[in-house]
Amino acid sequence: MRIVDLTTSDGDAEQAFHRQSLDWVEQANEPVVALARTYPAGLAVPRHSHSRTQLWFASRGIVLVATGDRRWMIPPGHALIIPAATEHSAEMMSTVTMQSVYVDLPEDVAGQPRVVEVTALAQTLIGELVAADVRPMTERRLALVSELLLDEFPHLPVRPLGLPFPTDRRLARLCREFLKAPSARTSIDEWARKLGLARRSFTRHFRAETGISFVTWRQQACLLASLPRLAEGEPVTTVALDAGYDNIAAFSTMFRRMLGRPPSTYLKPASS
Repeated sequence: MRIVDLTTSDGDAEQAFHRQSLDWVEQANEPVVALARTYPAGLAVPRHSHSRTQLWFASRGIVLVATGDRRWMIPPGHALIIPAATEHSAEMMSTVTMQSVYVDLPEDVAGQPRVVEVTALAQTLIGELVAADVRPMTERRLALVSELLLDEFPHLPVRPLGLPFPTDRRLARLCREFLKAPSARTSIDEWARKLGLARRSFTRHFRAETGISFVTWRQQACLLASLPRLAEGEPVTTVALDAGYDNIAAFSTMFRRMLGRPPSTYLKPASS
């Protein structure tokens, strides 16, 4: 168990430090490995994988992670569970302080990649593991903390912060363009015309490519696009109107329905 805090503004040095920490994780003999890092805004971490399941917890800042055909947004207070051998890359949307825990989990326990809200108990346990080098623990305490964290895994609330991406190139291009300027007013008919498809054919094609409806995808895309701006302190009203919502109430209703609480409090600690 150790803490690795490798803060630097040099991109090449960051990549070297990242490779170094990956090597350390792979070579560690401990059943649970924990580390902390601070990444500068704009850093892109290249595609890689781990031999253990990773709980990537963002205590500050926002990270965009790509796994296969999905993009995952990790805002403060949340974590991405990345099963062993899952290839992924990452982009720091802001300066990010993260804590990672690597554990051996059976496939049926690790499940699929998913963003979870990290409970107060889990945050405390992760902090204890990461700080083990600074505040050494007895083997018994270390085992108890690790076991309790693993027991907490199934109780971490899953949040809809993953966005499926189609494999169809033309449709994927529309999705990428939408993320640059998301709008709740974008219609099925508009996209169907751009692809030269009838409305019904488009809706079937979109669901076949992404696994969800266009309306659901549009809501999730608007939600993901709003989080970095809210984290930077932009007014909720401005973010809502820019996303194509007629008023803040409609945006807040969508936000609360999908994430469990309103945008004005979402990026603050749950206890505040």
